[in-house]
Amino acid sequence: MSPILGILASSNYQRATSSYYSIATTTVGSGGASSVSFTSIPSTYTHLQIRWIGATNRASYNDDLVLRINGVTTSSYNDHRMYGNGSTVTSGRDTGTTMYVAAQGLGSTGAGANTFGVGVMDILDYTDTNKYKTLRTLAGLNYNTADTSGSYGQITLQSGFLTSTTNAITQIDFLSATSSSFLQYTQFALYGIKGA
Repeated sequence: MSPILGILASSNYQRATSSYYSIATTTVGSGGASSVSFTSIPSTYTHLQIRWIGATNRASYNDDLVLRINGVTTSSYNDHRMYGNGSTVTSGRDTGTTMYVAAQGLGSTGAGANTFGVGVMDILDYTDTNKYKTLRTLAGLNYNTADTSGSYGQITLQSGFLTSTTNAITQIDFLSATSSSFLQYTQFALYGIKGA
C-alpha cells in the first residue's frame, strides 16, 4: 500500500465536514414573476450558496439580476465587477445603492427564445453580526447570435457587501434591475454550507 493510501485508510484520517445542503428551490411558472424570494432562512449553516438559471421579458439582449437582503431598501449596498464578452473586458462598481447588483448575466426576450443566463453566488458568514455580509458571484450567458455590439454573450465576476452588521440574513429577494418579469422556467436554488 502506498503511503498516501495508508494515510487515507488510517482511522486517524479526518474527512472534511463541509457539505452543501438543499434549503429551498423556486421555479417560476407560466405566468412569470416580478420577483423571487427566499424567506425564513435558517441560521444553522456557516455560509449560503444560490444557484440560478434565469431570463426576463426585457426587450434588450440581457438583464441584470439584483437582490435585497432582509428587505433593506436604503442605500446600503456596494459592489465591484469585471465582465468580458470574448474581445473586451470591462470593470465597474456601485456604491450606496438601494439593491445589490448580483450579476449582469440574465437572459432576456431580446436575446432570443430560451436564452437563459446562469450563475452561482456565495454569501459568506451570513449569520455573523460582527461583519458586513459579503457576496461573490460568477455568472454568464450565451446569446447564440451576435447582439448589436457584435458580442455573443458575456461572463461576469462580481463581489460586494451590505453595509450592515445588525442581523443575520433571513430573507433574500431577487428582482430584475429593469423591473422586468422573470420568465417561466427561471429557477433559484438555495443551499446551506456547513463549516468544518
